This record gives sequence, structure tokens and C-alpha cells, in this order.
Amino acid sequence: MPYPTIAVIREGKVPPDSRAPLTPKQVAKLREEGVDVVVQPSPGRVFTDDEYAELGVPVVEDISDRELLLGVKEVPVNHLIPGKTYCFFAHVAKEQPYNQPLLRALLDKGIRMIDYEYLTDEEGRRMIAFGYWAGMVGAHNAMWTYAQRTGKFMIPRLKDLFDYEAAKRHYKSISNLPPVRVVLTGTGRVGKGAARVLTDMGLREVSPEEYLAGEGTSVFTQLRVQDYARRPDGAAFKKGEYYADGGAFESDFRKFAEVSDVFVNGIFWDGKAPAFFTAEEMRDPAFRIRTIGDITCDIAPAASVPSTLYASTIAEPVFGYDPASGKEVEPYGEGVVDVMSIDNLPSELPRDASRAFGKVFVKRILPEFGEEESWVLARGTITEGGELGKYFRYLKDYASGS
Repeated sequence: MPYPTIAVIREGKVPPDSRAPLTPKQVAKLREEGVDVVVQPSPGRVFTDDEYAELGVPVVEDISDRELLLGVKEVPVNHLIPGKTYCFFAHVAKEQPYNQPLLRALLDKGIRMIDYEYLTDEEGRRMIAFGYWAGMVGAHNAMWTYAQRTGKFMIPRLKDLFDYEAAKRHYKSISNLPPVRVVLTGTGRVGKGAARVLTDMGLREVSPEEYLAGEGTSVFTQLRVQDYARRPDGAAFKKGEYYADGGAFESDFRKFAEVSDVFVNGIFWDGKAPAFFTAEEMRDPAFRIRTIGDITCDIAPAASVPSTLYASTIAEPVFGYDPASGKEVEPYGEGVVDVMSIDNLPSELPRDASRAFGKVFVKRILPEFGEEESWVLARGTITEGGELGKYFRYLKDYASGS
């Protein structure tokens, strides 16, 4: 079965995203192999139109003849072309209120919407993601935020550097990293990326037990789910039970909140598992955390972190949260918790992130479009032909606005 004709679309979401699902070299190589790919021009993409054109890639405005349209972030409703197949991160499958109009439009326009987030292998593991790079940028930004609060060391924003190699060179030049204790949640792609940055920055990793015992000063610990969640009845923790029914568990994170300066949140939250802490607990004088890098970025009140009032931006990365009022205030003040909640973090390392993402897409996802029937694509299909996909029929009420 031949591949569909493809277009790399221009990102239309505001704030803008500079990533691309395929780099110029990747598109050029696909064209050499007979895959018909074009690129829509974009002034905001990290790879310029000329970089594609110089490799013989057609840069065209009109993509109405294309069958498969590849993007990164949500496509604005008024940009959607009826009847097409789209791939992007839709952020509708958890019934996000702010994207309900997008799901409705996908259905009304008869679009086949394949969400990268739900392309999984036979064991249910995600096949493609930007998570590793989100973790790297999220950890860096959390430490940058802490530096702004304390004024005790300086690091540049990743958005102002060419790539991560430039960041590593800067990390090696830091000679005045102050005592800081960082608690990191998540052991998947996001957690691994965050841990890499914290290590490269010079922090030493210790076990959760050593961390709670006060081991070290400039250290971080990486928590597994059994480290921060427990059964209310005191029964032994079983990971399978937690992932099957997170609502049957309660948070055991408080002990870490009382001995940490910085919290980097890199979990996937399903909306059922307990929040790490409540807004009321943040008002407790024993709550020590003053910097939160919420990579997960679920918006309160439906969130694992109650201080994530909204997604911050690359241009304005940090806002202050006043535990006393539960409202936004200026960051870095006395008693204020500084929150970094950018939801497009990999855009600060767009070349590295796009290159890695495109490599996986070409190797693992694109071949599925050449199959007569693909279980992988079916699993990620949220809408098709005006109907909800097989695995997303639970969104019926959400789609109707109920």
C-alpha cells in the first residue's frame, strides 16, 4: 500500500511553537526514497523555509491536495481542512475543557485525527513523544527559576542557546552552585530527561531514603510512584493496582515537600490518582518548596499540582502563587511559590527535539501508513469520518459539550 501524500504544516497555535515533526534533512531523504512530502512555509519554525528549499523540498502555501498533514501542537479550528488526516498533539482525550471546541470541529469537519500521544506498541508503551526533551528543558527552567529567586548563581535560558551542547558547556562553568535540594517525580522519558540535566548541572543523585535522611546539600532524588503514593488502609503497595485504580490511593508526598527547595513534576497524571498535595497543605509553614517546575502542566483544579493555575509561556515562564489566597501574584516574593508551567517546553530546544522526534516518526510511525490495516494508527485515532474512534467513544458527552 503506497504512502499518502504528506505536508508538514505551519504551526498556528498561539503562543507559537518552533518545532517541526520532520527536519529538512529528514524530508529530503524521504523524497529521495519516493515519499511525496512538501512543507508549508512558516516564519516561526526553527528550520527556515530556505533550509528545506536548499535540499530540494517544495515549500508551498496551498496544501489542499495533501492527504496527511503533520503538525506538532493543536491546529486552530479555523485552520482545519475538512476531510483530511491530521497528526498532532490534540490534548482532548482527557476532556480538557479548553479544547472541547477543537474536538467538536474535528468531528464536524470529518477529519481523521491521529494523536501522537496515543500511538502505542503492543504493550501499551508510547512509540513517539517529545517527553525526554520536555524533561530536560523543564528541569533546566526549574533551576533557572530558583536562580532568579535566590540570586546565588546564573544560568541562561535554553531558548537563548543554539542547542543542548552549548548548555552543557555552560553547566561546566558553574562554580557557585548553592546548596539546593530538588525532588523529581517520574521515571519515564520526562523523568530521564530531567535527571540528565540535573546531573549535568552538577547535582548529585541520592536515593529517596538518603534524601529524607538529609543526605547532601546540592542533591536531587528521583521518585517512583511507590515513593509518593500509598494505600490508605496501610496495605502493601502494588504498582499494578495503582495504575488500574489510582483513585484508591492517597498521596505520601508531604515528607518530601518538607525537605525540598525545588519540585520538578514529570509524571503522567490520569486525573484519578491523588494530587501530590492540596492548596491547604501549601499553606502549612512546614511546606518548604518555593520553586515548582510543573512539566506535566495539568491546569488546576483538575491537576496533580494545585498551584498550576495556567500554562505559562516561553516569553513569560514564571508566575507567583500565593498559598494564603490561592491566587496569582508576582513571583519571587516572600512566602510566594514560583511556578514554571510552560506546556511547550521542547520548543526551547527545537532543533534537538525535532531531530529526535522526526527520526522516530520515520522509523516507527510512517511505515504504519503503508499497512492495509494498522492497529497502531487505530489506537491513536480520536476521530474519523465524523465519529469518535474506537478507543475514544468515552468522549461522547465531552464532544457534545455536556
